[in-house]
Amino acid sequence: MGQSVQLKICGLRRLQDVEYVNELMPDFVGFIFAPSKRQLTKEQAAELAKKIHPNIKRVGVFVNQPVDFAVGLLADGVIQYAQLHGGENAPYISDLRQQAKLHGVDAKIIKAVRVRSQEDLIGVEDIDCEYLLLDAWSEEGQAAGGNGKTFDWSLIRTINKPFFLAGGLHPKNVGTAIRDVQPFGIDASSCMETDGYKDFDKMKEFVEAVRGASENGGIYE
Repeated sequence: MGQSVQLKICGLRRLQDVEYVNELMPDFVGFIFAPSKRQLTKEQAAELAKKIHPNIKRVGVFVNQPVDFAVGLLADGVIQYAQLHGGENAPYISDLRQQAKLHGVDAKIIKAVRVRSQEDLIGVEDIDCEYLLLDAWSEEGQAAGGNGKTFDWSLIRTINKPFFLAGGLHPKNVGTAIRDVQPFGIDASSCMETDGYKDFDKMKEFVEAVRGASENGGIYE
């Protein structure tokens, strides 16, 4: 399959979670700043970010929040990527990039798209972002993903821009997703939790499923 599928574990909120990811070494981790049960303040995220292994890229998840809030987190080095999960448009993204440059930061952007039908994918390859994140459809602003729902993956097989696949993934279906969709990356959160908190055993199982499938062309036993 070429390059290994990247893995992003989203929704970190405790020092314990940081210990877990430092052991499992995903490629990306996500801090959620939008209203959510996993929401963090800038101060909480900064404390966690200090302890995350430097080889793990840190992503901040936002939903229609002020540009300067995201820029501040990028400028302070709390995050390296801004994941935009709301209705952020081209002027918003342009403003974010320009403001970040004033702080000497090259803003990297992941733009989430909620997929329900082919119409939701019109023009997505033209979005000014490093990566798309294709997630199950939900009402805008209803948490930043993490709803545990899948969508029709056949809709996205012709997308040529690199994307993370999200929505309802778990150890038993992620291999099929990797084989059929061939995403740049996999993004997950709720499947690795028990009672709303990260569970190391579930995290380990999911990480092993992604890595095993990535190495074996999407076959996971």
